[in-house]
Amino acid sequence: MRILFLTHSFNSLTQRLYDELTHDGHEVSVEFDINDRVTEEAVALWQPELVVAPFLKRRIPASVWQRYRCIVVHPGPAGDRGPSALDWAILEGAAEWGVTAIEANGEFDAGPVWASVTFPMRPATKSSLYRREVTEAAVQALRLTLQRLAAGEQPQAQAALPASSSFQVRPLMRQADRAIDWAQDDTACVLRKLHAADGSPGVLDEVLGLPVYLHGAHLEGGACPPAAAPGAVVAQRDGAILRATRDAAVWITHLRRADGSEPSFKLPAALVLGDRLAAVPESPLAPDAMVDTPTWREIRYEEAGQVGWLHFPFHNGAMGTAQCQALTAALRSAKARPTRVIVLAGGPDFWSNGIHLNLIEAHPQPADESWRNINAMNDLVLEILLTDRQLTVAALAGNAGAGGCFLALAADRVWARRGVLLNPHYKSMGNLYGSEYWTYLLPRRVAPEAARRLMDNRLPVNAMQAATLGLVDAALEGDPAAFAATVASRAQALAADPGFEATLQAKAQGRAADEAAKPLAAWRAEELERMKLNFYGFDSSYHVARHAFVTKVPRSRTPLWLAKHRTQKPGPR
Repeated sequence: MRILFLTHSFNSLTQRLYDELTHDGHEVSVEFDINDRVTEEAVALWQPELVVAPFLKRRIPASVWQRYRCIVVHPGPAGDRGPSALDWAILEGAAEWGVTAIEANGEFDAGPVWASVTFPMRPATKSSLYRREVTEAAVQALRLTLQRLAAGEQPQAQAALPASSSFQVRPLMRQADRAIDWAQDDTACVLRKLHAADGSPGVLDEVLGLPVYLHGAHLEGGACPPAAAPGAVVAQRDGAILRATRDAAVWITHLRRADGSEPSFKLPAALVLGDRLAAVPESPLAPDAMVDTPTWREIRYEEAGQVGWLHFPFHNGAMGTAQCQALTAALRSAKARPTRVIVLAGGPDFWSNGIHLNLIEAHPQPADESWRNINAMNDLVLEILLTDRQLTVAALAGNAGAGGCFLALAADRVWARRGVLLNPHYKSMGNLYGSEYWTYLLPRRVAPEAARRLMDNRLPVNAMQAATLGLVDAALEGDPAAFAATVASRAQALAADPGFEATLQAKAQGRAADEAAKPLAAWRAEELERMKLNFYGFDSSYHVARHAFVTKVPRSRTPLWLAKHRTQKPGPR
Protein backbone atom coordinates (compact mmCIF):
# COMPACT_ATOMS: atom_id res chain seq x y z
CA MET A 1 0.00 0.00 0.00
CA ARG A 2 1.17 3.53 -0.76
CA ILE A 3 1.02 5.55 2.47
CA LEU A 4 1.72 9.19 3.28
CA PHE A 5 2.73 10.06 6.84
CA LEU A 6 1.51 13.51 7.82
CA THR A 7 3.31 14.45 11.02
CA HIS A 8 4.50 17.40 13.09
CA SER A 9 8.01 15.94 13.22
CA PHE A 10 9.91 12.72 12.66
CA ASN A 11 9.73 11.84 16.34
CA SER A 12 10.43 8.43 17.90
CA LEU A 13 6.89 7.14 17.35
CA THR A 14 6.82 8.29 13.73
CA GLN A 15 10.24 6.72 13.13
CA ARG A 16 9.12 3.39 14.58
CA LEU A 17 5.88 3.30 12.53
CA TYR A 18 7.78 4.32 9.39
CA ASP A 19 10.29 1.55 9.98
CA GLU A 20 7.67 -1.13 10.70
CA LEU A 21 5.44 -0.31 7.73
CA THR A 22 8.39 -0.04 5.36
CA HIS A 23 9.61 -3.41 6.60
CA ASP A 24 6.11 -4.82 5.92
CA GLY A 25 6.48 -3.83 2.27
CA HIS A 26 4.45 -0.61 2.17
CA GLU A 27 5.61 2.46 0.23
CA VAL A 28 5.86 5.20 2.85
CA SER A 29 6.62 8.86 2.28
CA VAL A 30 6.65 11.58 4.93
CA GLU A 31 5.43 15.17 4.89
CA PHE A 32 5.78 17.53 7.83
CA ASP A 33 2.59 19.38 8.72
CA ILE A 34 3.72 22.87 7.76
CA ASN A 35 0.51 24.31 6.32
CA ASP A 36 -2.57 23.23 4.35
CA ARG A 37 -1.09 24.14 0.98
CA VAL A 38 2.01 22.01 1.52
CA THR A 39 -0.11 19.09 2.72
CA GLU A 40 -2.39 19.33 -0.31
CA GLU A 41 0.66 19.43 -2.56
CA ALA A 42 2.09 16.31 -0.89
CA VAL A 43 -1.04 14.21 -1.38
CA ALA A 44 -1.32 15.40 -4.98
CA LEU A 45 2.27 14.28 -5.66
CA TRP A 46 2.11 10.93 -3.84
CA GLN A 47 -1.53 10.00 -4.53
CA PRO A 48 -1.62 7.86 -1.39
CA GLU A 49 -3.99 5.02 -0.75
CA LEU A 50 -3.87 5.99 2.91
CA VAL A 51 -2.78 9.01 4.95
CA VAL A 52 -1.52 8.26 8.46
CA ALA A 53 -1.10 10.97 11.12
CA PRO A 54 1.15 9.52 13.86
CA PHE A 55 1.88 12.85 15.57
CA LEU A 56 -0.10 15.98 14.76
CA LYS A 57 -0.78 19.20 16.65
CA ARG A 58 -3.64 20.45 14.44
CA ARG A 59 -6.49 19.09 12.33
CA ILE A 60 -5.95 17.45 8.96
CA PRO A 61 -7.32 19.84 6.30
CA ALA A 62 -10.84 19.02 5.12
CA SER A 63 -9.55 19.16 1.55
CA VAL A 64 -7.48 16.08 2.40
CA TRP A 65 -9.62 13.92 4.71
CA GLN A 66 -12.69 14.38 2.51
CA ARG A 67 -10.79 12.99 -0.52
CA TYR A 68 -8.40 10.49 1.08
CA ARG A 69 -8.82 8.02 3.92
CA CYS A 70 -6.87 9.44 6.85
CA ILE A 71 -5.99 7.54 10.02
CA VAL A 72 -5.07 9.43 13.19
CA VAL A 73 -2.98 7.62 15.82
CA HIS A 74 -4.44 8.80 19.14
CA PRO A 75 -2.55 8.03 22.40
CA GLY A 76 -5.68 7.05 24.28
CA PRO A 77 -8.14 4.13 24.38
CA ALA A 78 -11.27 4.00 22.25
CA GLY A 79 -13.68 6.70 23.35
CA ASP A 80 -11.03 8.99 24.79
CA ARG A 81 -10.68 12.36 23.08
CA GLY A 82 -8.52 15.41 23.55
CA PRO A 83 -4.96 16.71 23.04
CA SER A 84 -3.68 15.81 26.54
CA ALA A 85 -4.79 12.18 26.66
CA LEU A 86 -1.66 10.67 28.20
CA ASP A 87 -1.15 13.64 30.52
CA TRP A 88 -4.59 13.13 32.11
CA ALA A 89 -4.10 9.37 32.34
CA ILE A 90 -0.87 9.84 34.34
CA LEU A 91 -2.23 12.63 36.52
CA GLU A 92 -5.37 10.67 37.41
CA GLY A 93 -3.49 7.43 38.02
CA ALA A 94 -5.19 5.36 35.31
CA ALA A 95 -4.50 1.64 35.69
CA GLU A 96 -4.86 0.97 31.97
CA TRP A 97 -4.48 3.06 28.85
CA GLY A 98 -4.23 2.52 25.12
CA VAL A 99 -3.76 3.73 21.57
CA THR A 100 -6.55 4.06 19.01
CA ALA A 101 -6.47 4.32 15.22
CA ILE A 102 -9.25 6.75 14.30
CA GLU A 103 -10.49 7.74 10.85
CA ALA A 104 -10.26 11.51 10.56
CA ASN A 105 -13.29 13.71 10.19
CA GLY A 106 -13.95 17.35 11.04
CA GLU A 107 -13.49 16.94 14.82
CA PHE A 108 -10.50 16.03 16.95
CA ASP A 109 -10.43 12.27 17.71
CA ALA A 110 -14.16 11.94 16.92
CA GLY A 111 -14.07 9.72 13.84
CA PRO A 112 -14.88 6.00 13.64
CA VAL A 113 -12.46 3.56 15.24
CA TRP A 114 -10.44 1.09 13.18
CA ALA A 115 -8.45 -0.48 16.00
CA SER A 116 -7.63 0.06 19.66
CA VAL A 117 -4.90 -1.61 21.71
CA THR A 118 -4.66 -1.27 25.50
CA PHE A 119 -1.80 -1.71 27.93
CA PRO A 120 -1.31 -1.61 31.73
CA MET A 121 0.02 1.72 32.94
CA ARG A 122 3.43 1.89 34.50
CA PRO A 123 4.45 4.52 37.11
CA ALA A 124 6.70 6.45 34.75
CA THR A 125 7.13 9.72 32.91
CA LYS A 126 5.03 10.62 29.91
CA SER A 127 8.12 10.47 27.70
CA SER A 128 9.01 6.97 28.84
CA LEU A 129 5.46 5.67 28.42
CA TYR A 130 5.29 7.28 24.97
CA ARG A 131 8.53 5.71 23.78
CA ARG A 132 7.69 2.26 25.09
CA GLU A 133 4.08 1.25 25.76
CA VAL A 134 2.42 3.85 23.53
CA THR A 135 4.78 3.10 20.63
CA GLU A 136 4.30 -0.67 20.86
CA ALA A 137 0.51 -0.28 21.05
CA ALA A 138 0.56 2.14 18.09
CA VAL A 139 2.44 -0.42 15.97
CA GLN A 140 -0.17 -3.06 16.81
CA ALA A 141 -3.13 -0.71 16.24
CA LEU A 142 -1.86 0.47 12.86
CA ARG A 143 -1.10 -3.06 11.68
CA LEU A 144 -4.61 -4.16 12.71
CA THR A 145 -6.04 -1.21 10.79
CA LEU A 146 -4.17 -2.16 7.63
CA GLN A 147 -5.29 -5.78 7.97
CA ARG A 148 -8.93 -4.72 8.35
CA LEU A 149 -8.67 -2.35 5.41
CA ALA A 150 -7.25 -5.15 3.27
CA ALA A 151 -10.11 -7.43 4.35
CA GLY A 152 -12.72 -4.85 3.33
CA GLU A 153 -13.94 -4.25 6.88
CA GLN A 154 -15.43 -0.99 8.13
CA PRO A 155 -14.58 1.05 11.25
CA GLN A 156 -16.84 1.29 14.28
CA ALA A 157 -18.60 4.57 15.00
CA GLN A 158 -17.65 6.01 18.37
CA ALA A 159 -21.33 6.40 19.25
CA ALA A 160 -21.59 2.61 19.10
CA LEU A 161 -18.71 2.06 21.54
CA PRO A 162 -19.56 0.78 25.03
CA ALA A 163 -20.04 3.68 27.43
CA SER A 164 -17.22 4.13 29.94
CA SER A 165 -16.85 6.70 32.68
CA SER A 166 -13.07 6.45 32.34
CA PHE A 167 -12.91 7.61 28.76
CA GLN A 168 -14.25 10.99 27.85
CA VAL A 169 -13.64 14.23 25.99
CA ARG A 170 -10.92 16.00 27.91
CA PRO A 171 -9.66 19.54 27.47
CA LEU A 172 -6.09 20.62 26.89
CA MET A 173 -4.30 20.31 30.22
CA ARG A 174 -3.30 23.76 31.44
CA GLN A 175 -0.59 24.81 33.88
CA ALA A 176 -3.31 25.40 36.48
CA ASP A 177 -4.08 21.66 36.27
CA ARG A 178 -0.40 20.81 36.68
CA ALA A 179 0.45 23.25 39.47
CA ILE A 180 2.10 21.72 42.53
CA ASP A 181 0.96 22.74 46.00
CA TRP A 182 4.11 21.78 47.85
CA ALA A 183 2.47 22.21 51.25
CA GLN A 184 -0.55 20.03 50.46
CA ASP A 185 0.41 17.55 47.71
CA ASP A 186 2.04 14.35 48.88
CA THR A 187 5.05 12.94 47.06
CA ALA A 188 2.99 10.55 44.93
CA CYS A 189 0.86 13.47 43.71
CA VAL A 190 3.93 15.65 43.05
CA LEU A 191 5.50 12.88 40.97
CA ARG A 192 2.30 12.31 38.97
CA LYS A 193 2.13 16.02 38.11
CA LEU A 194 5.79 16.12 37.12
CA HIS A 195 5.60 12.86 35.16
CA ALA A 196 2.50 14.06 33.28
CA ALA A 197 4.38 17.13 32.08
CA ASP A 198 7.69 15.44 31.36
CA GLY A 199 9.27 16.31 28.06
CA SER A 200 6.71 19.00 27.32
CA PRO A 201 5.51 21.40 28.62
CA GLY A 202 7.01 20.92 32.10
CA VAL A 203 5.45 22.22 35.33
CA LEU A 204 5.53 25.98 35.86
CA ASP A 205 6.95 26.79 39.29
CA GLU A 206 9.36 29.05 41.11
CA VAL A 207 12.71 27.83 42.44
CA LEU A 208 14.83 30.11 44.63
CA GLY A 209 13.03 33.14 43.25
CA LEU A 210 13.36 32.15 39.56
CA PRO A 211 10.27 31.25 37.46
CA VAL A 212 11.00 27.97 35.70
CA TYR A 213 9.45 24.88 34.18
CA LEU A 214 10.35 21.67 36.02
CA HIS A 215 11.49 18.57 34.13
CA GLY A 216 12.96 15.19 35.04
CA ALA A 217 11.56 14.03 38.39
CA HIS A 218 12.88 11.12 40.46
CA LEU A 219 11.88 9.89 43.91
CA GLU A 220 14.29 10.26 46.79
CA GLY A 221 13.51 7.55 49.30
CA GLY A 222 16.10 8.56 51.85
CA ALA A 223 15.79 10.90 54.77
CA CYS A 224 15.07 14.57 54.11
CA PRO A 225 16.09 17.27 56.62
CA PRO A 226 13.19 17.28 59.09
CA ALA A 227 13.04 21.07 59.24
CA ALA A 228 12.89 21.49 55.47
CA ALA A 229 9.82 23.35 54.28
CA PRO A 230 7.91 21.63 51.45
CA GLY A 231 9.28 22.89 48.14
CA ALA A 232 12.64 23.93 49.62
CA VAL A 233 15.83 23.01 47.77
CA VAL A 234 17.77 20.90 50.26
CA ALA A 235 20.60 19.34 48.21
CA GLN A 236 22.20 19.10 44.78
CA ARG A 237 23.89 16.24 42.91
CA ASP A 238 25.28 15.87 39.40
CA GLY A 239 23.47 19.02 38.25
CA ALA A 240 20.11 18.07 39.78
CA ILE A 241 18.36 19.60 42.79
CA LEU A 242 16.53 17.87 45.63
CA ARG A 243 13.27 19.47 46.77
CA ALA A 244 11.47 18.56 49.94
CA THR A 245 7.85 17.44 49.81
CA ARG A 246 5.54 17.28 52.79
CA ASP A 247 6.36 13.57 53.28
CA ALA A 248 9.64 12.88 51.39
CA ALA A 249 11.64 14.54 48.59
CA VAL A 250 12.06 14.50 44.79
CA TRP A 251 15.02 15.13 42.53
CA ILE A 252 14.50 17.59 39.66
CA THR A 253 17.15 17.12 37.00
CA HIS A 254 16.30 19.84 34.47
CA LEU A 255 14.76 23.31 34.35
CA ARG A 256 13.65 25.65 31.60
CA ARG A 257 13.54 29.39 32.28
CA ALA A 258 10.07 30.95 32.34
CA ASP A 259 11.06 34.58 32.93
CA GLY A 260 11.44 35.45 29.27
CA SER A 261 15.25 35.43 29.33
CA GLU A 262 17.58 33.19 27.38
CA PRO A 263 18.27 30.37 27.13
CA SER A 264 14.71 29.09 27.29
CA PHE A 265 15.35 25.41 26.56
CA LYS A 266 15.92 22.57 29.04
CA LEU A 267 19.23 22.54 30.89
CA PRO A 268 20.57 20.86 34.04
CA ALA A 269 18.92 22.47 37.06
CA ALA A 270 22.18 23.58 38.67
CA LEU A 271 23.28 25.33 35.50
CA VAL A 272 20.03 27.30 35.29
CA LEU A 273 20.06 28.29 38.97
CA GLY A 274 23.77 29.15 39.11
CA ASP A 275 24.74 31.25 42.14
CA ARG A 276 21.30 30.80 43.67
CA LEU A 277 22.55 27.35 44.77
CA ALA A 278 25.59 28.70 46.63
CA ALA A 279 24.16 27.78 50.03
CA VAL A 280 22.70 24.43 48.94
CA PRO A 281 24.93 21.51 50.02
CA GLU A 282 26.24 18.90 47.61
CA SER A 283 25.11 15.33 48.20
CA PRO A 284 27.55 13.24 46.14
CA LEU A 285 26.94 9.58 45.53
CA ALA A 286 29.63 7.40 43.98
CA PRO A 287 28.62 5.16 41.07
CA ASP A 288 29.38 2.04 43.10
CA ALA A 289 27.81 3.22 46.37
CA MET A 290 25.18 0.81 47.68
CA VAL A 291 21.88 2.36 48.74
CA ASP A 292 18.76 0.67 50.11
CA THR A 293 16.22 3.32 49.10
CA PRO A 294 15.25 4.92 45.76
CA THR A 295 17.46 7.82 44.73
CA TRP A 296 18.87 9.43 41.63
CA ARG A 297 22.37 9.58 40.16
CA GLU A 298 23.62 9.84 36.61
CA ILE A 299 25.98 6.86 36.71
CA ARG A 300 25.56 3.64 38.66
CA TYR A 301 27.84 0.59 38.86
CA GLU A 302 26.90 -2.81 40.24
CA GLU A 303 28.24 -6.35 40.08
CA ALA A 304 26.68 -9.77 39.81
CA GLY A 305 29.15 -12.66 39.88
CA GLN A 306 31.82 -12.01 37.27
CA VAL A 307 29.78 -9.36 35.45
CA GLY A 308 29.93 -5.64 36.12
CA TRP A 309 27.06 -3.39 35.03
CA LEU A 310 27.57 0.28 34.21
CA HIS A 311 24.29 2.19 33.98
CA PHE A 312 24.20 5.73 32.55
CA PRO A 313 20.60 6.89 32.04
CA PHE A 314 21.51 10.40 30.91
CA HIS A 315 18.54 12.67 30.19
CA ASN A 316 17.41 12.07 26.58
CA GLY A 317 20.63 10.15 26.02
CA ALA A 318 22.66 13.37 25.73
CA MET A 319 26.24 13.22 26.99
CA GLY A 320 27.98 16.48 27.84
CA THR A 321 31.71 16.92 28.37
CA ALA A 322 31.58 16.40 32.14
CA GLN A 323 29.26 13.38 31.77
CA CYS A 324 31.62 11.74 29.30
CA GLN A 325 34.53 12.37 31.65
CA ALA A 326 32.63 10.97 34.63
CA LEU A 327 31.60 7.88 32.66
CA THR A 328 35.17 7.35 31.47
CA ALA A 329 36.36 7.51 35.08
CA ALA A 330 33.65 5.06 36.15
CA LEU A 331 34.66 2.68 33.36
CA ARG A 332 38.31 2.83 34.41
CA SER A 333 37.28 1.99 37.94
CA ALA A 334 35.15 -0.91 36.67
CA LYS A 335 38.04 -2.20 34.57
CA ALA A 336 40.20 -2.38 37.72
CA ARG A 337 37.72 -4.79 39.30
CA PRO A 338 38.19 -8.61 39.12
CA THR A 339 35.35 -9.15 36.65
CA ARG A 340 35.36 -10.82 33.26
CA VAL A 341 32.56 -8.95 31.52
CA ILE A 342 31.46 -5.30 31.71
CA VAL A 343 27.95 -4.52 30.48
CA LEU A 344 27.48 -0.95 29.29
CA ALA A 345 23.76 -0.68 30.00
CA GLY A 346 22.97 2.96 29.18
CA GLY A 347 19.42 3.84 30.22
CA PRO A 348 16.02 2.17 29.75
CA ASP A 349 14.72 4.69 27.19
CA PHE A 350 17.95 5.84 25.53
CA TRP A 351 21.32 4.15 25.35
CA SER A 352 23.12 7.23 24.08
CA ASN A 353 22.52 10.00 21.57
CA GLY A 354 26.03 11.40 21.52
CA ILE A 355 27.15 14.94 22.30
CA HIS A 356 24.94 17.24 24.39
CA LEU A 357 23.53 19.78 21.94
CA ASN A 358 21.62 21.75 24.61
CA LEU A 359 24.75 22.31 26.71
CA ILE A 360 26.69 23.28 23.61
CA GLU A 361 24.01 25.74 22.52
CA ALA A 362 23.94 27.34 25.99
CA HIS A 363 27.72 27.77 26.12
CA PRO A 364 29.18 31.25 25.41
CA GLN A 365 31.50 29.61 22.85
CA PRO A 366 29.51 26.78 21.21
CA ALA A 367 32.31 25.82 18.81
CA ASP A 368 34.79 25.42 21.66
CA GLU A 369 32.34 23.40 23.73
CA SER A 370 31.54 21.23 20.69
CA TRP A 371 35.27 20.52 20.40
CA ARG A 372 35.62 19.65 24.09
CA ASN A 373 32.51 17.47 24.00
CA ILE A 374 33.52 15.42 20.95
CA ASN A 375 37.00 14.88 22.38
CA ALA A 376 35.49 13.70 25.67
CA MET A 377 33.28 11.29 23.71
CA ASN A 378 36.35 10.05 21.85
CA ASP A 379 38.22 9.50 25.11
CA LEU A 380 35.32 7.34 26.30
CA VAL A 381 35.27 5.30 23.08
CA LEU A 382 39.03 4.83 23.37
CA GLU A 383 38.67 3.62 26.97
CA ILE A 384 36.22 0.95 25.79
CA LEU A 385 38.41 -0.08 22.87
CA LEU A 386 41.46 -0.46 25.11
CA THR A 387 39.73 -2.72 27.63
CA ASP A 388 42.14 -5.66 27.73
CA ARG A 389 41.17 -7.66 30.86
CA GLN A 390 37.43 -7.92 30.24
CA LEU A 391 35.01 -8.37 27.40
CA THR A 392 32.64 -5.45 26.97
CA VAL A 393 28.97 -5.66 26.04
CA ALA A 394 26.84 -2.74 24.84
CA ALA A 395 23.29 -3.67 25.89
CA LEU A 396 20.86 -1.36 24.10
CA ALA A 397 17.51 -1.42 25.90
CA GLY A 398 16.66 1.99 24.41
CA ASN A 399 17.28 3.90 21.22
CA ALA A 400 20.68 5.18 20.14
CA GLY A 401 21.60 7.91 17.70
CA ALA A 402 24.59 9.53 16.01
CA GLY A 403 27.69 9.26 18.19
CA GLY A 404 25.80 7.05 20.63
CA CYS A 405 25.55 4.34 17.97
CA PHE A 406 29.29 4.34 17.37
CA LEU A 407 30.00 4.45 21.08
CA ALA A 408 28.13 1.13 21.25
CA LEU A 409 30.17 -0.32 18.38
CA ALA A 410 33.33 0.12 20.45
CA ALA A 411 32.19 -2.79 22.64
CA ASP A 412 33.16 -6.39 21.91
CA ARG A 413 29.52 -7.45 21.76
CA VAL A 414 26.49 -5.34 20.86
CA TRP A 415 23.07 -6.68 21.89
CA ALA A 416 19.94 -4.65 21.16
CA ARG A 417 16.37 -5.10 22.33
CA ARG A 418 13.98 -5.81 19.49
CA GLY A 419 11.97 -2.62 18.97
CA VAL A 420 15.00 -0.39 19.53
CA LEU A 421 15.83 2.05 16.75
CA LEU A 422 19.33 3.11 15.79
CA ASN A 423 20.16 6.24 13.81
CA PRO A 424 23.81 5.59 12.82
CA HIS A 425 24.45 8.83 10.97
CA TYR A 426 25.40 12.45 11.58
CA LYS A 427 24.37 14.40 8.48
CA SER A 428 20.95 15.42 9.80
CA MET A 429 22.77 17.81 12.12
CA GLY A 430 23.95 20.22 9.43
CA ASN A 431 26.10 17.73 7.49
CA LEU A 432 28.15 16.98 10.58
CA TYR A 433 30.98 14.61 9.71
CA GLY A 434 31.12 12.79 13.04
CA SER A 435 33.86 11.23 15.10
CA GLU A 436 33.75 8.60 17.89
CA TYR A 437 36.15 6.54 15.73
CA TRP A 438 33.28 5.68 13.39
CA THR A 439 35.54 5.45 10.34
CA TYR A 440 37.37 2.63 12.12
CA LEU A 441 34.43 0.97 13.88
CA LEU A 442 31.78 0.86 11.16
CA PRO A 443 33.81 -0.94 8.44
CA ARG A 444 34.71 -3.64 10.95
CA ARG A 445 31.05 -4.65 11.09
CA VAL A 446 29.27 -3.51 7.93
CA ALA A 447 30.08 -3.99 4.24
CA PRO A 448 31.21 -0.79 2.48
CA GLU A 449 28.07 -0.22 0.41
CA ALA A 450 25.77 -0.86 3.38
CA ALA A 451 27.88 1.47 5.52
CA ARG A 452 27.59 4.21 2.90
CA ARG A 453 23.80 3.82 2.81
CA LEU A 454 23.56 3.97 6.59
CA MET A 455 25.50 7.22 6.73
CA ASP A 456 23.88 8.86 3.69
CA ASN A 457 20.23 7.80 3.91
CA ARG A 458 19.71 9.31 7.39
CA LEU A 459 16.99 6.80 8.22
CA PRO A 460 16.42 4.72 11.35
CA VAL A 461 17.41 1.06 11.47
CA ASN A 462 15.62 -1.38 13.75
CA ALA A 463 17.42 -3.98 15.83
CA MET A 464 16.55 -6.86 13.48
CA GLN A 465 17.84 -4.98 10.44
CA ALA A 466 20.94 -3.98 12.38
CA ALA A 467 21.60 -7.63 13.23
CA THR A 468 21.20 -8.65 9.59
CA LEU A 469 23.68 -5.94 8.55
CA GLY A 470 26.13 -6.92 11.27
CA LEU A 471 25.76 -3.57 13.00
CA VAL A 472 24.74 -5.41 16.17
CA ASP A 473 25.47 -8.99 17.15
CA ALA A 474 22.01 -9.94 18.40
CA ALA A 475 18.47 -8.58 18.49
CA LEU A 476 16.83 -9.90 21.64
CA GLU A 477 13.10 -10.22 22.32
CA GLY A 478 11.24 -8.84 25.30
CA ASP A 479 10.35 -5.68 27.15
CA PRO A 480 13.18 -3.83 28.95
CA ALA A 481 12.90 -6.02 32.05
CA ALA A 482 12.99 -9.26 30.04
CA PHE A 483 15.80 -7.86 27.92
CA ALA A 484 17.85 -7.09 31.04
CA ALA A 485 17.33 -10.64 32.29
CA THR A 486 18.43 -12.10 28.94
CA VAL A 487 21.49 -9.85 28.85
CA ALA A 488 22.38 -10.91 32.40
CA SER A 489 22.14 -14.58 31.47
CA ARG A 490 24.18 -14.18 28.28
CA ALA A 491 26.80 -12.04 30.03
CA GLN A 492 27.25 -14.62 32.80
CA ALA A 493 27.59 -17.35 30.16
CA LEU A 494 30.20 -15.25 28.38
CA ALA A 495 32.13 -14.84 31.65
CA ALA A 496 31.91 -18.56 32.41
CA ASP A 497 32.92 -19.69 28.91
CA PRO A 498 35.88 -22.11 29.13
CA GLY A 499 37.29 -20.38 26.08
CA PHE A 500 37.22 -16.95 27.73
CA GLU A 501 41.00 -16.56 27.94
CA ALA A 502 41.40 -17.61 24.30
CA THR A 503 38.73 -15.07 23.30
CA LEU A 504 40.57 -12.38 25.25
CA GLN A 505 43.84 -13.33 23.58
CA ALA A 506 42.26 -13.20 20.10
CA LYS A 507 40.85 -9.79 20.96
CA ALA A 508 44.32 -8.52 21.94
CA GLN A 509 45.88 -9.93 18.78
CA GLY A 510 43.20 -8.31 16.60
CA ARG A 511 43.70 -4.97 18.30
CA ALA A 512 47.49 -5.20 17.86
CA ALA A 513 47.11 -6.03 14.16
CA ASP A 514 44.71 -3.12 13.65
CA GLU A 515 47.06 -0.77 15.49
CA ALA A 516 49.99 -1.86 13.35
CA ALA A 517 47.99 -1.31 10.17
CA LYS A 518 46.74 2.12 11.25
CA PRO A 519 46.90 3.54 14.79
CA LEU A 520 43.72 4.63 16.52
CA ALA A 521 45.29 8.05 16.92
CA ALA A 522 45.40 8.41 13.13
CA TRP A 523 41.70 7.50 12.74
CA ARG A 524 40.83 10.05 15.42
CA ALA A 525 43.00 12.79 13.94
CA GLU A 526 41.46 12.38 10.48
CA GLU A 527 37.91 12.55 11.85
CA LEU A 528 38.65 15.56 14.04
CA GLU A 529 40.19 17.43 11.14
CA ARG A 530 36.82 17.19 9.39
CA MET A 531 34.95 18.03 12.59
CA LYS A 532 37.07 21.12 13.08
CA LEU A 533 35.68 22.43 9.79
CA ASN A 534 32.14 21.76 11.06
CA PHE A 535 32.81 23.67 14.27
CA TYR A 536 35.13 26.47 13.10
CA GLY A 537 34.89 26.55 9.29
CA PHE A 538 33.03 28.85 6.93
CA ASP A 539 30.09 26.43 6.61
CA SER A 540 27.84 27.23 9.58
CA SER A 541 25.23 24.56 8.82
CA TYR A 542 26.02 22.55 11.97
CA HIS A 543 25.52 25.60 14.20
CA VAL A 544 22.31 26.55 12.38
CA ALA A 545 20.92 23.01 12.58
CA ARG A 546 21.88 22.65 16.25
CA HIS A 547 20.19 25.94 17.16
CA ALA A 548 17.04 24.96 15.30
CA PHE A 549 16.98 21.53 16.97
CA VAL A 550 17.54 22.80 20.49
CA THR A 551 15.14 25.74 20.30
CA LYS A 552 12.54 23.68 18.36
CA VAL A 553 12.33 26.02 15.39
CA PRO A 554 9.48 24.71 13.20
CA ARG A 555 10.58 23.08 9.98
CA SER A 556 10.09 25.14 6.85
CA ARG A 557 10.20 22.04 4.65
CA THR A 558 10.37 18.27 4.88
CA PRO A 559 13.85 16.79 4.29
CA LEU A 560 14.02 15.17 0.88
CA TRP A 561 15.30 11.86 2.26
CA LEU A 562 11.90 11.53 3.96
CA ALA A 563 9.68 13.19 1.33
CA LYS A 564 9.92 10.53 -1.38
CA HIS A 565 6.97 12.11 -3.15
CA ARG A 566 9.16 15.09 -3.97
CA THR A 567 11.99 13.03 -5.48
CA GLN A 568 10.32 10.03 -7.07
CA LYS A 569 7.07 9.13 -8.75
CA PRO A 570 4.76 6.73 -6.93
CA GLY A 571 4.47 3.22 -8.27
CA PRO A 572 1.26 1.83 -9.79
CA ARG A 573 -1.72 1.61 -7.48
